[in-house]
Amino acid sequence: MRSVGKHRWELGAANGPYVKARAGALAVIGVLALGLPAAAHASFLSGEALDTAADVIAWIALVIVPIVAIAVFWLVHILPEKIAEDKKHPQAKAIQVLCLLSLFFGGMLWPIAWLWAYTKPVLHKMAYGTDVGESHGAPPPGVGEEPDGTVPVLTTEAEVPMRSVAGVKRGG
Repeated sequence: MRSVGKHRWELGAANGPYVKARAGALAVIGVLALGLPAAAHASFLSGEALDTAADVIAWIALVIVPIVAIAVFWLVHILPEKIAEDKKHPQAKAIQVLCLLSLFFGGMLWPIAWLWAYTKPVLHKMAYGTDVGESHGAPPPGVGEEPDGTVPVLTTEAEVPMRSVAGVKRGG
């Protein structure tokens, strides 16, 4: 009968020979396993199939991956330009130039173009009265607007409005 609170390994002498025999058997099995030759297979393919797979992987690594990497690099670098066009940023052309320069300088200017595309052109609005560029369909400042308190000047006969004869009363 086991005493309360005692585990098998704490009982001492009764389990000693069993534990030693088990440890010895595991050691012998381990030494035998190291001595046995094992066939190692590095691939599930062999022969011609292995050569063909290696050729396909080489073509992918040498041709397709660089093309995809260059395309992704280019697409990421024109994102600020597209954002500026969507937001009708007045300096969209300058942001486009900065994106092109960033391509040639390895992307070092790209964060500046990204931030610039997302900024609100406060100084441009103060100077020109609008925060939308002329290239995006907004008329230049002052075109089509008349300042308060002024009357338009008509210069040709075609611009003078004609009154109908029926609408004019004759005084008597």
